[in-house]
Amino acid sequence: MTQRIELVINDRCRTVEVASNTTLLEMLRDQLKFKSVKPGCWRGDCGLCLVLIDGRPIKSCLVLAQELDDREVVTVEGLLDNGNITRLHQSFIEKGALQCGYCTPAFLLASEALLRRNPHPTRERVCESMNGILCRCTGYKQIVDAILAASE
Repeated sequence: MTQRIELVINDRCRTVEVASNTTLLEMLRDQLKFKSVKPGCWRGDCGLCLVLIDGRPIKSCLVLAQELDDREVVTVEGLLDNGNITRLHQSFIEKGALQCGYCTPAFLLASEALLRRNPHPTRERVCESMNGILCRCTGYKQIVDAILAASE
C-alpha cells in the first residue's frame, strides 16, 4: 500500500509516493537521491542519518516517510547559502572537523539546530547536543571546537 505525501525538502515543495513501510532515510536516499543522508546502523544508534524535521534534529531511519506529510525536512544540502558554504561549514574545514566525511552531514545539521536555538552555547552544551552521532575519525574535539568557533 502506498501513500502520496506532500512535504518541503530544502525549501522545495515535493510530492512523493511512498510505501507504508518506507523510512524517511530510504525515501531521501533511494527515491529522491539525497546521498548525504547516510545509513549506518538502521536502528537509531549511530545518528549518521540525521536530518532536521521542522527544525529539530531527527534520525531519519526511525521515521516512516508517510509521517512527513505537510512537514519540512532539511538535509545538509539545505544548509548552503545560495550554493555557498556557510560560516559553520568554513569552521568545520578550518578546525579539521571532517576527515572521512561520512558523519559530517549529521554533525553539520545537529550543529545548525543547536546554533539556531542557542547562538552562543557552552562547550558542555555543544557536547550534549552532539551526543548520539558517532564519528570514527576525529575524536570529536575538532567538531566541538568548530561549532564553538562558528558561534563566536
